[in-house]
Parts: sequence; C-alpha cells; structure tokens
Amino acid sequence: MARKNSFSKHKFQEEIMNTLNLFLRRKASDSRLNMVSITKVELNKDFSVATVYWDTYDAHKRGDAKAAISAATSRMRRELAQTLNYRQAPELRVVYDSSFEDENFIENLIEEESSSTDEDL
Repeated sequence: MARKNSFSKHKFQEEIMNTLNLFLRRKASDSRLNMVSITKVELNKDFSVATVYWDTYDAHKRGDAKAAISAATSRMRRELAQTLNYRQAPELRVVYDSSFEDENFIENLIEEESSSTDEDL
C-alpha cells in the first residue's frame, strides 16, 4: 500500500515542479525570474507544505532572484491551485538549491588533489 502513496506523492511533486516552471517562464511579470528554474519539490506527509528548490542560471544575480521568488510565492501558490484544480494548494517554502555549485566545488578539489599528486610523482 505504501508504494501507491509514494507514487502519487512523486507524481504530485512533479506536477507542482512543472506548473511552477511554466509559471516562471510564461506568466511571471518580474524580469528577475526569467533566469530562475525550479529544480526539485518535496512534499511533507500530508501534502500541506511543499519545499520548492530553485536555482538561477546567473549566479551573480542570485540575491535579486531570491527576492523576486520570495515575493512571487503567493502568486505561485495561487497558480498551483488554479492550474492543478486542487481544493487547497500546499504552502510553498522556497529554498536555494546549491547542488550544482557544490558539485563544481568538489570537482575542483578533486582536480587540485590529482594535480598535486601528479606533481609529487
């Protein structure tokens, strides 16, 4: 039985992510949101809260994007309720997704370590 619930949860998370990305591309009026993308959505057990992870294509404008996405949260929730036809859309908590930057940082550390090891030989 748990398997069915986890599938529907996963499907709902994907629907939320796709709807929010479409909103950012087509309906968001704030130009600072043009370079923002939703990377992942995690729902709590009762689907009342969705943690929305976002990233920006331009790391230099992350502060502006953070302010813009925080300001647009209520519009994004309203869009979810209308588009997905749910009685109550989950509360949205937006969190910056630093996984891409973390991955680059780790790769650079590995490259530096392998370079220093090659020099020692």
